[in-house]
Amino acid sequence: MNATYLQSIFGLEGKVALVTGGGRGIGQFVACELSKAGAEIVILVRSDFQETVDMIRAAGGRAWGIRCDVTKQEDVRAAIGEIVERSGRLDIVFNNAGVCVHKSAFESTIEEFREVVDINLTGEYIVAVEAARAMIKLGIRGSIINMASMSAGIVNLPQWQASYNASKAGVIHMTRSLAMEWIEHGIRVNSISPGYIATPMSTDVPEDLKQAWYKLIPMGRMGWPSELIPPILYLASPASGYTTGTDVLVDGGYSCV
Repeated sequence: MNATYLQSIFGLEGKVALVTGGGRGIGQFVACELSKAGAEIVILVRSDFQETVDMIRAAGGRAWGIRCDVTKQEDVRAAIGEIVERSGRLDIVFNNAGVCVHKSAFESTIEEFREVVDINLTGEYIVAVEAARAMIKLGIRGSIINMASMSAGIVNLPQWQASYNASKAGVIHMTRSLAMEWIEHGIRVNSISPGYIATPMSTDVPEDLKQAWYKLIPMGRMGWPSELIPPILYLASPASGYTTGTDVLVDGGYSCV
């Protein structure tokens, strides 16, 4: 295997990558893996980013973080400005911040519905807009990767989560729309739609719920976080130079049945 060849296609040396929701779970794992590919990582979270930053630095990478609420446009704009001032550029966004409420429509409050949509959809929109604004100003032909979900196209069973499903369906069409808006600037906008991935959010659920999921997944198991990395590296790197407005499903075949 020619490592130099692979690095020329998928390597991220000299790039700066912003990861929202990078303090835990999929966001934390992706941040660490993008660092291994050579990128400088900036973690954007509402709470604590230090654990992720320490993990990346311990492995020899470059990382720092900003506390920010992605639903507040002025705060996001200020955070993006800080990234440009401190790191000199912004090349990649992994737009990952999100929440889920597992309640039926009758049990869930309208405030809960609005919170899920505000973080999962509006928050991703704000981050994408402010990141693209900076990329255009700097003349950077960047890549924005929005976190969608297989839930955008299926109804999860046996739990109910209408607000989450609706928000992720919105993310996919928003991604397509922004891809066309910014194509003249060379900014690629794509999304990734994981199925059930073995992070604490999915594994720390009652065993009977997990068994119900397994019966509905053709591959019969959850995905590993590492199985998201190849498509994310593809979308983040020059390898995806002719790919925009696309959603990549990584769901063990769930959406096929």
